[in-house]
Amino acid sequence: CYVSVGTPADPIKDFMIQRNMEVLEEYEPASNPFATKIFINGTWVGVHQDPKHLVSLVQDLRRKSIISHEVSLVRDIRDREFKIFSDAGRVMRPLFVVEQEDNPETGVQKGSLVLNKEHIRRLEADQNINPADDDYFGWDGLQHSGVIEYLDAEEEETAMICMSPEELEEYRQEKGRPKKTEEQRQQEKMEQLEHDGASLNARLKTKINTDINMYTHCEIHPSMLLGICASIIPFPDHNQVC
Repeated sequence: CYVSVGTPADPIKDFMIQRNMEVLEEYEPASNPFATKIFINGTWVGVHQDPKHLVSLVQDLRRKSIISHEVSLVRDIRDREFKIFSDAGRVMRPLFVVEQEDNPETGVQKGSLVLNKEHIRRLEADQNINPADDDYFGWDGLQHSGVIEYLDAEEEETAMICMSPEELEEYRQEKGRPKKTEEQRQQEKMEQLEHDGASLNARLKTKINTDINMYTHCEIHPSMLLGICASIIPFPDHNQVC
């Protein structure tokens, strides 16, 4: 995991004002009662009328490393709040980013990982490159390319996280198929039980839920849910300490 060290909040506030944020001192609730409140490090600084566009814009800036990767972005649709945190002491962990819209620049389709073969090729090439060289890609390269994103506990509550890249691909394939009948579901359930009985050592997979609108992130590996210390314990799913 990673613990945030803190970044200045004033540039973020100035950016919000440039993006049509109405500062709190000028806000008239009667004229715009359904505006989304914007909080920076717990302080209400203003409101905005188009939060979806604003959140998407700030997320894009973070993924391009224009603003710090440790800035946390939390949108609460129900309470009409957009909370931004840049303070120190927040525990964060890395996750793969899932593309939310078709990206013509990179060719990544909606619902796929931003990670592609070019990133893998550059990581493999790093084995013959000195980490001090400018051509070295590494972890920072993945981060600056928007492949990996750090989320804290509060932002993680608003994210939809898939357990593995394999399950994400299965979800995409299942989502594109027509809905199954009850008889087909029962047949698949029986086949799954037979398969699980034949391979007792296989990892238990969750059932693909096509009712989920869209995943936003994906685990790098399922064991990263536990962290380094807990994941090295043998049989962590049978250990009460975990």
